[in-house]
Amino acid sequence: MNSCTICPHTAPDGQHACPRCADVLRGWLAELPQQARLLASEFLVPSAAPSRGRLGGTGRADAPVPVDLRVLTLLGPGRHDPDPHNPDDDGTAPIAAVLAAWAGHIAYHHPSAYRDPHGTAYTRPCEQAVTRDPHGPTITGWCAWLTAYLPYALGLPLVADLHRGLGDLIHHIRSLTHATPHRHPKAAPCPGCHAFGLVAVDGRWGITCTACGCHLEPLEYEQHAAAVLHVQQARQAAETFPLDKIVT
Repeated sequence: MNSCTICPHTAPDGQHACPRCADVLRGWLAELPQQARLLASEFLVPSAAPSRGRLGGTGRADAPVPVDLRVLTLLGPGRHDPDPHNPDDDGTAPIAAVLAAWAGHIAYHHPSAYRDPHGTAYTRPCEQAVTRDPHGPTITGWCAWLTAYLPYALGLPLVADLHRGLGDLIHHIRSLTHATPHRHPKAAPCPGCHAFGLVAVDGRWGITCTACGCHLEPLEYEQHAAAVLHVQQARQAAETFPLDKIVT
């Protein structure tokens, strides 16, 4: 077992992210297309009336911007450098550009086999990432690509930077839309800390404890909940019919 490069938990052998952090990444990739559609449908609207000037005037010299430029930037074209040390990254890169950059970065680490004209086999990095979206390199297409190759990315040290980059992007978008995935508290207590903190989140496969970070697969939770229920039923039966008071 390895240490997760994102959180203090343990990652499976050969991976650099624990199941909980991997599930968070999958959830973000499932959420981003929905957030993009929300931005396009609800936030590309005319801006408010011109504000008062600095000196108390009642208007402004230039015409009001018809849409929110922050949203236009997020949904528009552009390029992005996934290097976390890039000084020009101000966190406002277009969504599709961020996703495409990470896809290309991951693809470069993926080995590609080919043969030269003489039949000699070689292995080299892939030249680029390509989506299968019929509409081209869209946000939905890049999210599908990254989700498909996430198992490979989990084995690369760069997964920590991927987690940071996608986290910054999704939180920036949420600050505009104020839309977050629904959380569904679970009835059974956490098997790790016994707190009632187990929560399922829309778009995420697993169930996580908000108190200690314990992460369960859905089948694991069902088995745990069934065991807890069995213990409770046995305790209730013992309290209703105590053996030391049965009269024959």
